[in-house]
Amino acid sequence: MVAFPEQPVGPAFPQAADMDVLLRRTEVELKAGHFQATRDVLLPLGGMGNARADFLLACAHAGCGEYEHAATSLMAVGLSNDSGRHAASDLVTLFGQLDRRADSLNVLRALVRRVPDDPRILDALGDLLSHLGEYDEALDILDRSLAIRPHAQYTRNLKAIALLERGDIEEASRIFRSVLDMTPDNAVALSNLACIHSALNEPDASLALYRTALQRQPGNAVIRLNHSVALLKAGRFAQGWTEHEWRLRLPGHTNLPPERMLPALTDDVDLRGRRVLITQEEGLGDTLMYLRYIAPLARRGAIVSLWVPNSLASLCRRVEGVAKVYMGSTCPDYDWHCPFISLPRVFMATPDAMGAPVPYLKADEELVERFAPLLPQNGRLNVGLVWGGAPRRHMTTAMMLDRKRSMPLATLAPLAKLRGINLISFQKGPYATQGTMLPAGMTLYNPMPHVHSMDDTAALLMGIDVLVSVDTSVVHLAGGLGKPVLLMDRFDNCWRWLSGRTDSIWYPDLTIFRQPRPRDWESVVKNVTRRVREMAAIRKAA
Repeated sequence: MVAFPEQPVGPAFPQAADMDVLLRRTEVELKAGHFQATRDVLLPLGGMGNARADFLLACAHAGCGEYEHAATSLMAVGLSNDSGRHAASDLVTLFGQLDRRADSLNVLRALVRRVPDDPRILDALGDLLSHLGEYDEALDILDRSLAIRPHAQYTRNLKAIALLERGDIEEASRIFRSVLDMTPDNAVALSNLACIHSALNEPDASLALYRTALQRQPGNAVIRLNHSVALLKAGRFAQGWTEHEWRLRLPGHTNLPPERMLPALTDDVDLRGRRVLITQEEGLGDTLMYLRYIAPLARRGAIVSLWVPNSLASLCRRVEGVAKVYMGSTCPDYDWHCPFISLPRVFMATPDAMGAPVPYLKADEELVERFAPLLPQNGRLNVGLVWGGAPRRHMTTAMMLDRKRSMPLATLAPLAKLRGINLISFQKGPYATQGTMLPAGMTLYNPMPHVHSMDDTAALLMGIDVLVSVDTSVVHLAGGLGKPVLLMDRFDNCWRWLSGRTDSIWYPDLTIFRQPRPRDWESVVKNVTRRVREMAAIRKAA
């Protein structure tokens, strides 16, 4: 922890410039989770009319478990805040990034006890409860807020989002339309309604709404990014990949100079001898999917280097066309750089628009041989299982998405009743603990304690007959290796699986089993079980 310099902060009030430095430093300490030291520094400044100091002190109190004190500080900030949102919403954001949402929940409940009729506080509490999956209580709280301010558009949007998360799509659509009835030019409501139509596989209605929203706010990067996803899901790749570059204007993406971004490949672009650095951007699945473009890039004469996480390094070294793989925090030298997710845009107008054919990934043969004894060799069909993704709880949107794409292991119990198969866990992360509490009658082989990287996972995948998985990175690894995959997909599926399809344009041996309605995994598992039974029968007859 960085030690705070000794300085008088009581009666001898710091000068404004010194105060700004102090508060910026305390904010850094809070984000690092150093609550007690931050609280001690800020205590003399509380209640002295500095809203920023009061807010940071509230966060420090919350982190120390002093929820009533945090509520007191937040009340001072909130009452001096004329914006539509209470400062408590910013506390929710910070503690979400720290994966300490229970602390912010306790603070908000303390605030509501003191000020039960402040709609801004109710909005913050309802939004947080929605993040936590407590949809019924969230909706009750938001209805209390709407009873005070019936026409509050922000609150209506929060309620519609909570309904969407609960699976009440029609009611959420009605609320978004009610916002548009009040304010027809509301670009956010237009975009949210467009997102619903995209989830329902209604691309024409979705894209029409996005066009209207962008007429209102053409520079809104979030709406532009959502528009790109709808275009891609509709199979309109040329426009979609170009529009998808708007993500680079949002936090969390590349900070390398835009003037050195690899341009779209045309006859005028000569890459011979040029150093091209391809960089990790989002999840591991994206990287695994877009590694298909490395070989075509190298064939154009580029010297291709990859900058990736440690867990992918060994696997990436075997991808055709890779000159060098970098890890760590120091950026390698390059002439051009390109995030993995921009590679389809680069190749859009070339014969390699879909990249190299499957398999474009290769397992380490030595590892394949080493991991073979970990798999059953009894002549039955070896079925790999993944029932949960990566929660990424420090990212609220990703956490909420994971809640929809993942399922309890017990949901897969019907597979355990099939004869002639072995169930093998490929599950890592928090969901793996469910493998210690198996449903009655389920036998699950678990080689994952021996697996420490994607390279290990790739080697293990080569010994199974089929992977049955929710939408997570292992799907892309198996697909890129050319292994059969049965994808158990959520109702509002990712764009890459397109609309209304059961096959994949990216992986020729992948079959999609999609929820017919939100959160209906029972139907998905029933259909997957039927397919696995057929595969086992073919295996037995062979």
